[in-house]
Amino acid sequence: MSFRLSSGGRLIDRSARLGFAFDGAECHGFAGDTLASALLANDRMLVGRSFKYHRPRGIVASGAEEPNALVGLGTRGRFEPNQRTTTTELFDGLVAESQNRFPSLAFDIGAINSKLSRFLPAGFYYKTFLKPAAFWEHIYEPLIRQSAGLGRAPSEQDPDSYEHFHVHIDVLIVGGGVAGLQAALVAGRAGARVLIVEQTAHWGGRAPVDGVEIEGHPAEAWVAQTVATLSGMANVTLRLRCQGVGIYDHGFALAHERLTDHAPDAGGPRHRLWKIRTRQVIVAAGALERPLAFPGNDVPGVMLASAVRDFVENWAVAPGRRTVVLTNNDDAYRTALCLLEAGLEVPAILDTRAVADGPLARTALKAGIEVRTGMTVVDVAGGKRVRSVGIGPVDGKGYPTDRIACDAVAMSGGWSPAVHLWSHAGGKLFWDAKQASFRPDAERAPKSHDGGTFVHAAGAANGALLAKRCQLDAARAGAAAALAAGFDAEPVDAVASAPEQKPVEPAWILPRRAGPELRMKMFLDYQNDVKVSDVQLAAREGYESVEHTKRYTTLGMATDQGKLSNVNGLAILADALGAEIPAVGTTTFRPPYTPLTFGAIAGPGIGETFQPLRRTPMQDWHEEQGAHFEPVGHWRRPYCYPRKGESHGAAIRREVLAVREAVGLLDASTLGKIFVKGPDAGVFLDRVYTNMMSTLKVGRCRYGLMCSENGFLMDDGVVARLSEDSFLCHTTSGGAEHVHQHMEEWLQTEWWDLKVHVVNQTEQFAQIAVAGPKAREVLDRLGGMDLSKEALPFMAWTEGELGGFPVRVYRISFSGELSFEIAVRAGQGRAFWDACLAAGADLGIAPYGTEALHVLRAEKGFIMIGDESDGTVIPQDLGLDWAVSKKKDDFIGKRAQERSHMTDPTRWKLVGLETPDGSVLPDGVYAAAPGRNANGQRNTQGRVTSTYYSPTLRRGIAMGLVLHGPDRMGEVIAFTCADGSTREARIVSPVFYDPEGEKQNV
Repeated sequence: MSFRLSSGGRLIDRSARLGFAFDGAECHGFAGDTLASALLANDRMLVGRSFKYHRPRGIVASGAEEPNALVGLGTRGRFEPNQRTTTTELFDGLVAESQNRFPSLAFDIGAINSKLSRFLPAGFYYKTFLKPAAFWEHIYEPLIRQSAGLGRAPSEQDPDSYEHFHVHIDVLIVGGGVAGLQAALVAGRAGARVLIVEQTAHWGGRAPVDGVEIEGHPAEAWVAQTVATLSGMANVTLRLRCQGVGIYDHGFALAHERLTDHAPDAGGPRHRLWKIRTRQVIVAAGALERPLAFPGNDVPGVMLASAVRDFVENWAVAPGRRTVVLTNNDDAYRTALCLLEAGLEVPAILDTRAVADGPLARTALKAGIEVRTGMTVVDVAGGKRVRSVGIGPVDGKGYPTDRIACDAVAMSGGWSPAVHLWSHAGGKLFWDAKQASFRPDAERAPKSHDGGTFVHAAGAANGALLAKRCQLDAARAGAAAALAAGFDAEPVDAVASAPEQKPVEPAWILPRRAGPELRMKMFLDYQNDVKVSDVQLAAREGYESVEHTKRYTTLGMATDQGKLSNVNGLAILADALGAEIPAVGTTTFRPPYTPLTFGAIAGPGIGETFQPLRRTPMQDWHEEQGAHFEPVGHWRRPYCYPRKGESHGAAIRREVLAVREAVGLLDASTLGKIFVKGPDAGVFLDRVYTNMMSTLKVGRCRYGLMCSENGFLMDDGVVARLSEDSFLCHTTSGGAEHVHQHMEEWLQTEWWDLKVHVVNQTEQFAQIAVAGPKAREVLDRLGGMDLSKEALPFMAWTEGELGGFPVRVYRISFSGELSFEIAVRAGQGRAFWDACLAAGADLGIAPYGTEALHVLRAEKGFIMIGDESDGTVIPQDLGLDWAVSKKKDDFIGKRAQERSHMTDPTRWKLVGLETPDGSVLPDGVYAAAPGRNANGQRNTQGRVTSTYYSPTLRRGIAMGLVLHGPDRMGEVIAFTCADGSTREARIVSPVFYDPEGEKQNV
């Protein structure tokens, strides 16, 4: 049977017939349809199954608030789970499949859960899977994982592209109904740069559907004229199919634009994520109609009254031929009149109020529709579709006094402003008892950095539900936002009109005296199968906080994030607790307003651009020489330079000996270079590093340690003082970005009064280490600077020219040999590298990679961040007490290091380790200790942090953290290997080579 009406449908084009498939069945619709309207037109009321009980589910709404009608959309790489049929625009060839059912939608084995529902109440999983403990791993967890989720994840690569777009504007308006358009008109005429976004494919919101008139004409005409006016304004940008996602700090907002979802063959990016910096935001997102909680309110065919109206008016689709309307407010009467005008039957309007005498009610009575006041639906007959409803008194216990044959129920529990974006930005709400809803509190609006209002609610989103009030409120918001953004603006008079409405009368449970059996059939969260009885159970079990109730029952945790269920759930919780609704409060609204695709979030950052590899100026040379690379942060550093027929181990040994016996060349460009400048630079660095930096003399360098707030070692490096107010801080290769962000965070959030500027200059300079006994000879051959010991002592730096290249030379060493690190402009890095190789060709100069560097530093007992530190190590564990100032009042991590467990004498300390036979210890192995801990595991007394074969010493060396290690020199302890065998090692000093430092000081 086709439920498409023979005429009407303001949004469809009957001349453009489209084919699509649902669960393998061929169906047809028209251009302009949503998938939901096309399914209804094809008499597909049953579209899915609920998560917990696998109950039949039908379409209940017509927009982004839809909780039931979620499908798997597309095929292969374009497959997307959990897509709302109500927001999916129909296109020719669309393929969709229902979810959460097996083997089919009509016959789902999982529906047995519905028969067992009394054994599966809220929170049953917290009580069921405890015993026996052995069942968890093999039975409970696999079963839960198999049952979790609704749709299946795509398994093939997404072929589409996505993009990010950055924009700076004065006023962002979210919502393209009459309120949003009116606000845009006022702000735009004031001269503000305005961006207005609308989530659907059409402007005007509900006004054209609800019969609103503006200036004596249907709202649709005013909308078209206003859109044309705004389109002609150079300072106004309009975007359809663009959803306001979230509002964040510092004037930042996100919007998600669906560019080609409705036309997949159009080419170009599929989605665009707008990253918006704005001075002001106007939330004109409208309001959401609430369902009513009555027995059987989840049977397919029970829908929101506004959704029924939308399907009839917009798409000429009748959700049913014979519809009963259940309401506690006047707005649903519009639906009854709309159905009657479309030639459909409305056997009765059930109004839970004792009196219904508003203009819309009187119009319905004149039209011949029976209005029964003080009545409600008490049961719904039908499994996969409504067949009839039993009705009874609102104040009754649920016994039906009459039965009405029907195939649809249009319900309306009133309207709740869409306050999500307002709340994202920190705006507070108040309970409007007259409208029975939470509304934005203008006295506690989100604030900008200067203390002024940053977000303005407008129209229905601000509780102004009637047409005239909505337009007037929107004009006010537009003027206020423009004024706050620095433009002169005045609101306009409201000219919209629609029938007045009598107040809503809250009806949270219908019938009010329903017993436990009926309350178990009243659904709040359709997707998660949360019922009235579940919320009441949570209250009885002590979950009095709304957030606790939410997590215990999963109320509002479905993919619609409680858009339909939240207010009803709060009201029922308040009633169960004997409290007022405002006292119970609301749950926390978090972005995104509607789900985003991972593609939109990633944008162009996929494939090779997901994590772009960073290249030093010498990268081409390394590749030409056949270097073997290893990942270090976003860099790929040469691990070693194997010659033809040479193993990696042999290459590493050759490179180490080249540095020890002649001269080596290292590409150190990846080391972080953070430039810190300002009158308070010294003070700032004293707080960031554990040791003093303000006392460092110009022209000198100092090794520094950096800790987290918890006192753990975070990074290390050499700091050079360039002038009285400027320093250059070297960091580890993988730590540059993190350290830069760390510094900026403290400057911006805690020490904003310090006059300091921080710049990451890592990629502006190439840095080359020339190390070994012949290092000075190589540089002297280039000529131009005096690099003698007297002119440039250890831990000093100087500037000048070498071989005609402007350079800065640091006399520092990570190898323990005579060493210079030379910084040149990045563009000259390769040329300087080649010059060094040429100058040292007859001296045996050889490039060395990161593994040789690690061996060299380990021979000297130098620590490596990430090896000797793992996020739980403090400087004192590594024997670096000398680098932790005792004089400073404070530094980041100081107070944490004074905690009892940080000063515990049983903390493991750094030592060197040698095997009796000179073999190499396995990396990361632990040393066992007598006894077992509370978990039955063997106690340990140390672990290996770094281990290498030393070509210089011709034996294995290792560093490790050992209990009372420095006090146990010479003691032999056993380490347990992965294969169960043990290896013995002697505790020795971690400095294996040149303990006096004579080599580096020459």
